Amino acid sequence: MDTMSAMVKDRLKKHFVNHVALVIDKSGSMRDHSEQLVRVVDEFVKGLAEESDRLGHETRISLYAFDHLVENLVWDMDVKHLPSMRGLYTVENGATALIQASVKALDDLGHIWEEYGEHSFLQVVVTDGEENASGADTTGARHDHLPDGRAVLDTWRSRIADKMDNLPDHWTSAIMVPNSLAKRTAQQYGFPTGNISIWDADSDQGVEEAIGVVKTAATKFLRDREQGVRGTRDLFAMGQDLSAADVKSSLRALDAGKYVLIPVDGRTSIRDFVTGAGHPYRTGCAFYELSKREKIQANKQIAVAEKDPATGRTTGKVFTGPAARQLLGLPSTEVTVTPGSNETYTVFVQSTSVNRKLVPGTRLLVLL
Repeated sequence: MDTMSAMVKDRLKKHFVNHVALVIDKSGSMRDHSEQLVRVVDEFVKGLAEESDRLGHETRISLYAFDHLVENLVWDMDVKHLPSMRGLYTVENGATALIQASVKALDDLGHIWEEYGEHSFLQVVVTDGEENASGADTTGARHDHLPDGRAVLDTWRSRIADKMDNLPDHWTSAIMVPNSLAKRTAQQYGFPTGNISIWDADSDQGVEEAIGVVKTAATKFLRDREQGVRGTRDLFAMGQDLSAADVKSSLRALDAGKYVLIPVDGRTSIRDFVTGAGHPYRTGCAFYELSKREKIQANKQIAVAEKDPATGRTTGKVFTGPAARQLLGLPSTEVTVTPGSNETYTVFVQSTSVNRKLVPGTRLLVLL
């Protein structure tokens, strides 16, 4: 067998098959967002199809909608053949069987045959409320309206915790919730902290931002598959999977005399901090360290700096370029991100605000 034939055979043997399940709340509180949700989910599916084509993967999608009942809308369909969500997704007036929907999607995906190819599974749940109806009844009554409601809820809590504890390594389950209380509840269910994201459930912009976050995460998930990653507990964290090979092949190193990295020692506005350090301030010259959840606009440049392997401090070369956003899986739209932990690089985001308050203990990158 010649070398080319061997490479083709090896690639086919390692054929990547991604199974993505999107589980969407359709309870009454989602009514004001239904039209927006249809549009942005369609964009999410389109993005999956484009990235799968680019990478040569097979990506299949399942869609679920839930109120007090759980409905499968699409089952394990090639993303390239999925019709619009319009006409499939309709908001009802029911309660929220969040746990039941999450468990059903995972149970259903468990029936997929994995003998050939290299399969990975990604479930993303989107809700604007908290669990109140799993296994209750078919009328939409909440647990607190049933005589045995607490016992029913406890049974389902135990069921999802057991399910999440026993997911294989090539399965990823993630959730988007409306507030910090719901995040703590999701942690109790067994969702890894890095796979939980908070979204603004009170506005159309929040819905679009939520799906943008999911789209970014799913795109990153597909790209990580190329590096041998089959499952993750940090789906919504950005930057933790940056590799030296990708950075050095895709970005350019800045000349040492063209920038400075300045330790931030107080909560000062960015312009005052730059001028106070003896450097002229120009709009866009300063990049803050990504150290907390941030909203990154479509026009913002990204830079990454090497860490000292001995101390973990950001002191090394700085790399930037148009491909930086793509390396991090950032879309060409505004998106909210959470920083991941990377032993080799620190991510910096361009600021165009003169009044941004800097975070003490971080560093500021200033282009000279």
